[in-house]
Amino acid sequence: MKKLHEAYQAHNKKINKIESLKELKTPRSVYENLKNICEAGYENLQDEDSKYFLKCFGLFDKNDGTFMIRLRIPAGQLSIERAIAIGEISQEYGNNHIDITTRQQIELRYIKFENLYAVLTKLQRVGVTTFQAGVDNFRSIVTSSFDGLSKDSFVECLPIIKELQSIFLHKDEWIGALPRKFNTAILGSATNDCNIFGHDCCFIGAKRGDEYGFNLYLGGRVGMQAQDSGIFIKPNEVKEVFLAVISLFKEFGFRDNRNKNRLHFLIEAVGMEAFREAITQTSKATLQSAGVLLLKNEHKINQEGCVELTEDKSALLFSIPSGVLRGSDLIDSAECAKEVQGELRLSVEQSFYIVCKKDTIEKIKQTPLYKKYEKYQNPYFVHQIACAGEATCSFGVIPNKPDAIAMAEFLHKEVPLEDAKVRMYWSACPKGCGIHGIADIGFEGCKAKDEEGNICYGVHILLGGKASNEAKEARIIYKSVPLEKAKYTVRKIMLMYKNEREVQESFENFDTRILSMLDKEQIIQKIDSYT
Repeated sequence: MKKLHEAYQAHNKKINKIESLKELKTPRSVYENLKNICEAGYENLQDEDSKYFLKCFGLFDKNDGTFMIRLRIPAGQLSIERAIAIGEISQEYGNNHIDITTRQQIELRYIKFENLYAVLTKLQRVGVTTFQAGVDNFRSIVTSSFDGLSKDSFVECLPIIKELQSIFLHKDEWIGALPRKFNTAILGSATNDCNIFGHDCCFIGAKRGDEYGFNLYLGGRVGMQAQDSGIFIKPNEVKEVFLAVISLFKEFGFRDNRNKNRLHFLIEAVGMEAFREAITQTSKATLQSAGVLLLKNEHKINQEGCVELTEDKSALLFSIPSGVLRGSDLIDSAECAKEVQGELRLSVEQSFYIVCKKDTIEKIKQTPLYKKYEKYQNPYFVHQIACAGEATCSFGVIPNKPDAIAMAEFLHKEVPLEDAKVRMYWSACPKGCGIHGIADIGFEGCKAKDEEGNICYGVHILLGGKASNEAKEARIIYKSVPLEKAKYTVRKIMLMYKNEREVQESFENFDTRILSMLDKEQIIQKIDSYT
């Protein structure tokens, strides 16, 4: 603990501006006065409320009188009743627009300031909360879309997620109290379909002797995968270990430079061994040395868009381009799931599945809703991610979502693929909300110059990210490529993959087999040999 105290003292001689804002009032006081705040009008909204306190409750000011609202959907499992309610709210208040996020969540956009209280009231009636969905709080806990149902599942994680939420959710002592945001994920199967290594706190399925549990990985963030803590945790002790980790972060996390306040930087300062010892001293759990990770399978969806699950169940994918969904379509999906006695599950790749009995799959495929999205059931859309982009995010450098869709449509026409898996992830800026760093082919928005020297939209193109059985960041191969030129560059990449891959080989495995052996210049030469 001595190293943690020393690191804290060294980094907290001067606090950042957000920490100063926190001293003005409590988040709860703002939330309880929200009705009056909305009635007073947008022009009277206090600066600290807009910049911080409302964000503690998932309410994000877009500086035009409208707000984005982020909803918490535990494990991405969305009930029929809640899906219908969210869709109706979107229709009534939010231009019929919904975004599915990379944390298996839903965001409502274009909500007028004066309607915030009404929207939150309607959400509360069906048990949907927005608490702690932004700024220095615990973001929604991610797990497999097929938690408890996949053939390689050995621990169901939703009950554990609910235990973890019971520690902090709606608790005043935790609302806005962390030094920075805190991302958590837990995976109880052998297939990594939730970017398991990319979070501050990761519980990854493992086995020690004859006992199933989790190895604890810590310190993941954009551009940095979590590192092994060397600890094995039994399922019934996850809650205790999680409490120890977050308590240490709350007490000793840095509160000076917000760019270096994530858990990663605390662990970097004191070392994993010291942090592990602090967990051991703080936790009531009986901790053991790490077990053997059970990750071994690659997430695959067959040509028909199905994932076979346990017993007589399957999951049918609705591939949603860049995660942009109409509220009316969410209602239709809920009605469709209800008709076949199924359920909705959101994915980290901004789409959703209807989980149902195998013999009802064909019935779903005959619906107008499925036929609407069936054209996106190809490798370029199935594993696509794109963050908000400049239209709705102040950090965005490029439009992003439209760019991702246009690229996928172009490639599907120019280089059609079957039995392939290619993960194309787009981030509109270096912040990396589109997790482009772990993509097979990643795109980071930037400014570029066209052939005439004019400034235009562009991307850095990255290759080599890993997210299945190991964690590895992609590397930039092409810098500042104009968007119009980028699609032709990626076309050559896909031609190379199509011609040189082994049967049904994913791009990730193709990269491991071929591209990872080459340096940057060799990769460019190889790609450029295709026309």
